[in-house]
Amino acid sequence: MNVTSRRYANAVVVHAAGRLDQDTCEAFRGDLLKHVDEAAHNGGAIVLDLSALEYVSSAGLRCFMLASRQAKAQHGRIFVAALQPMVSEIFQISHFNLVFQVFPTVREAVDAVSPEASTAFEKA
Repeated sequence: MNVTSRRYANAVVVHAAGRLDQDTCEAFRGDLLKHVDEAAHNGGAIVLDLSALEYVSSAGLRCFMLASRQAKAQHGRIFVAALQPMVSEIFQISHFNLVFQVFPTVREAVDAVSPEASTAFEKA
């Protein structure tokens, strides 16, 4: 699994590629929770760009749930964007589409964070 991040004003876009399963979950969770802490501290939000995430297991869903709980406890926000069909189906079956606000594109998710994030994303 490959994870990269990029900041756009008060939005941090975390791009996850590959498979999120038992083997990759702990490293992903540690990385994601650092971003959640930082975003909550700075009054921003995380946008999970899952356009290249091929598969998510129950262990991966647990990582997302832990991040959601941490964000809520710190008054942070996590948005999910650009789900592949298989991952979208997994989110729907597990009702994670009710836990997270899901957007069709990263652009729309960044727009929902703030006007400043939207402007920075547009200029990048």
